[in-house]
Amino acid sequence: MIELGAVFFGMGLLGRLAGRIGLSPIPLYLIGGLFFGHGGLVPLTGIEDFTHLAGEVGVVLLLLLLGLEYSAAELMTGLKRSWTAGLLDIVLNAAPGAAVALLLGWGPIGAVVMAGVTYISSSGIIAKVLGDLGRLGNRETPVVLSILVFEDLVMALYLPILTALLIGVTLLGGLSAVGISVGVLVVVLVVALRYGRYVSAVVDSPDREVFLLKVLGAALLVAGFASAMQVSAAVGAFLLGIAISGSTAVNATKMLEPLRDLFAAVFFVVFGLNTDPASIPPVLGWAVLLAVVTTLTKIATGWWAARRQGIGKLGRARAGAALVARGEFSIVIAGLAVGYAAVPDELAALATTYVLLMAVMGPVAARVVEPIARRFAARRTAATPLPSAGS
Repeated sequence: MIELGAVFFGMGLLGRLAGRIGLSPIPLYLIGGLFFGHGGLVPLTGIEDFTHLAGEVGVVLLLLLLGLEYSAAELMTGLKRSWTAGLLDIVLNAAPGAAVALLLGWGPIGAVVMAGVTYISSSGIIAKVLGDLGRLGNRETPVVLSILVFEDLVMALYLPILTALLIGVTLLGGLSAVGISVGVLVVVLVVALRYGRYVSAVVDSPDREVFLLKVLGAALLVAGFASAMQVSAAVGAFLLGIAISGSTAVNATKMLEPLRDLFAAVFFVVFGLNTDPASIPPVLGWAVLLAVVTTLTKIATGWWAARRQGIGKLGRARAGAALVARGEFSIVIAGLAVGYAAVPDELAALATTYVLLMAVMGPVAARVVEPIARRFAARRTAATPLPSAGS
């Protein structure tokens, strides 16, 4: 109780400090977790089971509330418009991780693992940052959202394939796992598109307590079943969110926002707690290199996707910076590979260091991109010569 209370109170202090300096609290939560986690200054023990589960609930709530912002029709429209950006995202952001793994001699499996680590953005961190910065209603946000959904759908195919490679199953076994994942996604999307009003009716209630229990219970059930079927729990929660519409979605958002903020904060602290600072220095150089390259490639992805939708330069810059953060999925991928002993332990250290850098850089980039873009545009305007009177 003392340790848990200290963690919550400390998060409150860090959140207040972040507000004072005009920064998202996510980087401070991560760094705070580093100081008090494995190998930190004052390691905490005895709260791992609670914090691990609370962190998973935080990711589910982040994606559920993000899904509540959009309808199923808007989701499908976004996917149709952004599938080319999704393919570009794969090429630009998976290649650097695969290249570094091959350079370090980790073989084809290591390349596949690191490709996934550098490719997938953190839906949890991005959802939190967009909410903190008040950008959920911006024109570029649907573009960012459609790319994130595309990435999560790719993960629904990638994870079964990766697992098959790690355990050495037959080609038929791997294809069966992928088939199950695709089937689950299709069923959930059909339910969201055609029967969303019935989903809203089932979870709705005039009683606040009953409504809260039904919405939260439904989110955890869907996320749990999705995870059990080798589909991302985050994808399941997001799709449930888009299936809930109208006044039910508005009321659910108001009801769940405080819970989301609490459990999401725990998720980011837990990520820091599970990172040993001693594992960072040996792989720091490669991690920094990957961080710089994939920051630029994510910005390029968002810029290109937003440009195709006719969004102005400032919105393109915001879209690109919003995609920079990596987080929960990248750690899951690296942990899965190390658990099967199919890759060197150094891969886990590199993945952890890289994700920590990107989890800090992502919120910072999203925060500073707008003033930097405005300043750059002002300088270009000032440097442009005015036409002469006779021209």
